[in-house]
Amino acid sequence: MRPERPRWRETLGLLARNPTAVVAAGVITLVVLVAVFDDLVAPTDGLGVSIPDRLLPPSLAHPFGTDELGRDVLSRVVLGASVSLRVGLVAVGISLLVGTTTGLVAGFYGRWVDDVLMRVMDMLFAFPAVLLAIAVLAVLGPGTTNATIAIGVVYIPIFARVTRSSVLSVREEVYVRASRSVGAGDLRLLVRHVLPNAAPPVIVQTSVSLAFAVLSEAALSFLGLGTQPPSPSWGLMLAEGRGFIQVAWWMSVFPGLAIFLLVLSFNLLGDGLRDVLDPRQRTAMGGGR
Repeated sequence: MRPERPRWRETLGLLARNPTAVVAAGVITLVVLVAVFDDLVAPTDGLGVSIPDRLLPPSLAHPFGTDELGRDVLSRVVLGASVSLRVGLVAVGISLLVGTTTGLVAGFYGRWVDDVLMRVMDMLFAFPAVLLAIAVLAVLGPGTTNATIAIGVVYIPIFARVTRSSVLSVREEVYVRASRSVGAGDLRLLVRHVLPNAAPPVIVQTSVSLAFAVLSEAALSFLGLGTQPPSPSWGLMLAEGRGFIQVAWWMSVFPGLAIFLLVLSFNLLGDGLRDVLDPRQRTAMGGGR
């Protein structure tokens, strides 16, 4: 009899059967590699001004053309990948840590603890995401770091709600009650039993939130509240290209395509994760095992 494969390995195997998720993961991996090795990939530093080369169309010398200051658009798209990914990862990390902890505590203890914590989350959730981020930036001031904090705050209630909902369905399971009956403490129950079994929806939400975090960073930078010039950012590049759309379409199209591909890939990967982490879908994909 063959030993049972570890759950994480089985999950990766099922995910590998989904061509859409594999392509999405490949695109995300490519963007991550470009962001990590941006100085090596970018043809230029993306910051040097060259007025004689301004508004050149795409060519062999400048595959994505140049902007109004003669800067290579390809280099700025490459350098902008690190900004978008860094903001997205750190912001979602903040939301994941605070929101998941809040949802765990609220769902596990219930009663007045649940009421107090979730009413606070409801107040945050009542604000439209971008307006709440703008309100946070109005206090902190514009900039990449402050935009990261603002986006992180915006998505805390989403993770809190998802985690709480999952914990509510797990906390009364037999294995949790059995562990409690033999004297397991609350922290041990939360870390070893409740959190691992409540994690699948949170993992899917993380992928989806990364997509929205990238969009939020682009929106804030487009409005002048995120990354500030001359640092390259996809949203900032869209704002800079807005006034030249009729004479230099490439200034907006290429950063826009970068945002589109990365956001679409995170969403498609999230769909694939949802399928393989759902018990019913998992059974069907595994051939009924």
